[in-house]
Formats: sequence, C-alpha cells, structure tokens
Amino acid sequence: MRAAAYTLDTFVERLAGLESVRRGDVARGDAVVVLTRNSTYSLSPAGDGTFWISGGWFDHRRLSPARLPINGCTGGGSAIQQDVVAAPGLFLEFGNGVLTTRIREVRLLRAATELAN
Repeated sequence: MRAAAYTLDTFVERLAGLESVRRGDVARGDAVVVLTRNSTYSLSPAGDGTFWISGGWFDHRRLSPARLPINGCTGGGSAIQQDVVAAPGLFLEFGNGVLTTRIREVRLLRAATELAN
C-alpha cells in the first residue's frame, strides 16, 4: 500500500487533530516511546535540543544510544512539522536524515519527581 502525501494545508489540518508529543511537552528526564510500523524507538531529551535515541534503525546498526536532534515529523511529503517530536500517522525524521516508518503509537513517560518532605 502506498502512503498518501499531503498538501501543506492538509498536513496542518491533520496535525491539529492528532495527539502529538511536541518539543515543549518533553522535559529532561522524560522519555518518549515511539512505536512505528516496523520498530520501537526510545527518545530521551539530552537538555541541549538533542535526544538520546535507542531502538529501530540505531539498534540494527549498533549505534544505540545515538545523540541527535529530531528534525520533526512529516505526513509523507516534503513538509515537516519541526515542533512535533512524534504523532501517530506521521513519520519521524531524525537529524541524521533517517525517516521512520509510519508511527502507530506514541507514549510520553514523565520522569519520576521527588516528593517534598
């Protein structure tokens, strides 16, 4: 089955209705688990705009964990939403140019916080 490409307007409309994880949603210590059609990735912010990335393509090439920026997500065309770390139905693009298969599920795992005494 061929993936549908979106026009920029369609891409923006579709993105507005998705449950996405945006850069501003993720704090240092959090983890984002991304399940694609073919792989599972774990993304943890390094605190400088890059992420520690494990799984999928990086595991297959024995590069995990890799420290890279995330370019954003695309709907299958050339338009990329740079603020989106991951969203179901889209494709995640890493800073090294690797593009995942279509994202099926995204989970944001919050870092444990210390309880005040």
